[in-house]
Order: sequence, then C-alpha cells, then structure tokens
Amino acid sequence: MYKQETDWLKKWAIYNPNKMFLRDHEKDTKWNYFTFNQKSETLAYKLLNELKLVKGDRICVYSKNSAEYVLLFTACIKTGIILVPLNFRLTPRELDILISDASPILFLYENEYTEDIKKLHSLSKVKLINSTEVITNILYGNEDSSKSIIADIDIEDPVMILYTAGTTGLSKGAIINHRMLFWNAVNTCLRLDITSNDHTQSYAPFFHTGGWNVLFTPFLFHGASHTLLQKFDSDTILQLMEKEKTTILFGVPTMLQMMSDSALFNKVDLSSVRYAIVGGAPMPIPLINIWHKKGIFIRQGYGLTEVGPNCYSLHQDDAIRKKGSIGFPNFFLDVKLVKEDGNECGNNEIGELWIKSNIVTPGYWNKDEETKKTITDGYFHTGDMMTRDDEGYYYVVDRKKNMFISGGENVYPAEIEAFIISNSAVKEVAVVGVADEKWGEVGKAYVVLNTGHKISENDLYEYCKGKLAKYKIPKYFILLEELPKNEAGKIDRKKLINLNNTH
Repeated sequence: MYKQETDWLKKWAIYNPNKMFLRDHEKDTKWNYFTFNQKSETLAYKLLNELKLVKGDRICVYSKNSAEYVLLFTACIKTGIILVPLNFRLTPRELDILISDASPILFLYENEYTEDIKKLHSLSKVKLINSTEVITNILYGNEDSSKSIIADIDIEDPVMILYTAGTTGLSKGAIINHRMLFWNAVNTCLRLDITSNDHTQSYAPFFHTGGWNVLFTPFLFHGASHTLLQKFDSDTILQLMEKEKTTILFGVPTMLQMMSDSALFNKVDLSSVRYAIVGGAPMPIPLINIWHKKGIFIRQGYGLTEVGPNCYSLHQDDAIRKKGSIGFPNFFLDVKLVKEDGNECGNNEIGELWIKSNIVTPGYWNKDEETKKTITDGYFHTGDMMTRDDEGYYYVVDRKKNMFISGGENVYPAEIEAFIISNSAVKEVAVVGVADEKWGEVGKAYVVLNTGHKISENDLYEYCKGKLAKYKIPKYFILLEELPKNEAGKIDRKKLINLNNTH
C-alpha cells in the first residue's frame, strides 16, 4: 500500500532546491528549500539522538513567531514529535493549565520570556527546559547535517496540539495530524489557485491555526515562499507587500482596517496582490469597498481549529453581491445543517453546521468524552448556527453559543465569568460581546454584587489584570441590581444584549 509523503520540505529540497522558502524579516535572513531542509535534518537528529525524544513526545514552545519556530515545526514533521505552541499572551495561571495537560518532555522558550517562565509551576514536572537559542545555533551555524534520521511516520500521526477554548471555558487541545494538513493544503490550493510563484507575509501568531494552516502549510505544500514577521505592523506589511510583490494577503478584518487606515495605504503599489483572504469575523462592506477601490478583492472564508481551517470560501466576485456570506464548502468536504431534532435543514432554515472530511481532527488531547460529544459518525459539530440560501451560499447566523471574537481572538464568556465570580464581592456575572470600532468586538461584563459589598468598575478591571489575557478582560463593567433570567432561572443573554442600548 502506498505510504503518503508527509515531509514536503524534503521533497521541495530535491525538486527546487534553490527556490526561496523563508525570509526572517527581523534578521533580514533568508533560506532556500535545500538549506532549510538540511538544517531541519540536523535539528531532527539532535532531538532524537541527543535529547532522546521519541515519536509522540510533546514539545511546548513559549515564543513569538521566528524562523527557529518554523525549523522546529519541520523537524517535528520528520520525527513524529508533537509540537505544542503556547499562547504567549496568556497569564502564568492559564499557561500552567495547558502545560500540565500536554505533559511535554521538552519546554522551549524565547529569551525574552526568561523571567516569565519562573512563574510557571507546571515546569517542575518537565524533564528538559531550554532556550530557543539551541535552535538558533543550528539555523545560523554550520553544523553537519548528513546524519540519518529514522522515523516511521504515518498520515494519522499527530503533528501538533493547538489549544482552543471551549464553550465551557475549559481549554481543549485539538490534535492536528498529517492527514488534516494534507487535505487542507489540497483544498486551499484548489480554491485559491496557489502556485510555487506565490509569496506572502506571515504574521498571524503560531499558537493559532491561522498562523500555520491558512496559508503557511498550503504554501509549503506547493513550494511557495513566506516572509516571517514577529508581529503585525500595518506600515511594515504594506511596505513589504510592495517591495516583495506579495500575491496573496491573509488577515482578520481588524488587521485590514488598520492597514487601510495607514497613511501608506494610498501610496504603496499593491498591484501584485491577487486577493486578500479574510477570516475570523465577517468583514464590513465599507471596508470591502475600500480594498476593492485599491484593486484588491476580498475572499471571505470560514474555518475552525478542529476542522481545516480552510473550510469555506466566498469567491471575490461575490464579495458585495453575497455580502455576509462565507460562500461554498471547499472541495473535499461533506456538510449538513442540522436542526435540534436531528433532521437536516432545507434552504433558508437555520441549523448547526456539521462537517465530515479528512480535515476533521481525530479528537481532543486527553478528552475522549469531549471528542465523542463533538464528532458523530465522522461529522464534526461546529456549534455554529448557519443558513443556506437558494443559490447554495452559506451564512453564519450565530457563533458558537456565546463566543465573540476580539481582534481575531476567540473569547468565551464562560471562562471570564468563572474568574470574575471568584471575587468575594461578586454574586453573579454575565459577559457578552459588544461592537468595537478597533477590535470588532470587546467584552462587556454585567455584575451583581453580594449584599454589603462595594466594588467599582475599575476595581473589577484591576482584579482581572494579570490573571486573564488582555484580550479577554472586558472593556466595560456594568453594575446591576440583578441579571435578567428566563423561566428556567438561567441568565437571559438575549435580554442582556438588548441592555447594550441603555448601558
């Protein structure tokens, strides 16, 4: 039986060795496919033979985007070791939960976070702790890379664990395997017409599936190239797009808004860009029009960490005519909209989106029960309520229960509520997402205090500060006498949302 190729870097090192693979913008250094593959082989050998890691071991990484991070990813591809990217925006309390769940053998950190890791209690159980400088030495050094690597990799083997908060507020590690990467790359290449001549800038953080799997791994699959940045900076990216002749742009609406607000936007030549891929939240029509006037058409997409993430795509020609739509499912997906009674929806009816495909995760790390609840007969229950019009275009009606998206980050009220109510002054709390010009949405917390307690809105903010990631902390705190409840005695979130007009 044919054993599917999983090491795309190695193949391109043979097919097109001198083709540029990656450029690190911060250090202004670039590597072709052949050289990067050699260095990846060297790192893979060290992981297996010097650090004595084995297939299935986990490596947690606490770092911003870097070429070292990419080198480690490609070495994990070769060895079967599982990469676990950590969100550097999280607090030590939040990180400890993830590290304990992943149980890594090796923890790698960027030197910038040396003081931060001293606050991590979970590291006492980690066997190996190193700075990412051990990878820097390989990346910029001249170590011998001719040593052989022996690793039996199967397409079902995990490549990484990406943590995504659940609607219960508990983090869940979505397992991403080689099968998912392959079929996501195929789907993406088919819909976006990716070629080896494509080039883009990569700045979405690597603790997100967007950082790896919207364009990075599909570009690697097709032998295309990237310029890697540590963070998003609108002026820098606009300048690079002109200089490097970018062909495809990816970002969340907030990023494209910031770029269009830049004084450079109307000055740079972006004629090389075929279109921009937008995900994370719907893009407002006025913003679409601004980019269209610049000559760059918008392709709205839809996906999630556990599936794809490139599941749907709206062709740029339909950006205005089908405003608000996510388009059609990509090639190799079976989808259905399911009503509460289990029956499928017809057109213009609302139901939960279920997806069956080779891009569906095999499950959640250490959470068999969660996996069973979420996947039925191969169909992943997205939790997203959608409708389909008479032409077959899909629309998101409501996101995963109460989740909202702030600056491209998924924010789950249950997690925030559970923390705020730990304050002894707080009796009840409910958090909802409200519109925000800069971030798309931000949190608004409605709080009821215990009898005899006093606390200000600013006190509540300070209570969250340092304990929750900044993007999770509500922008607004509203004190109420009581929260609206439904007949079952549960908080009525619909009424809370209506309160936004008066508070």
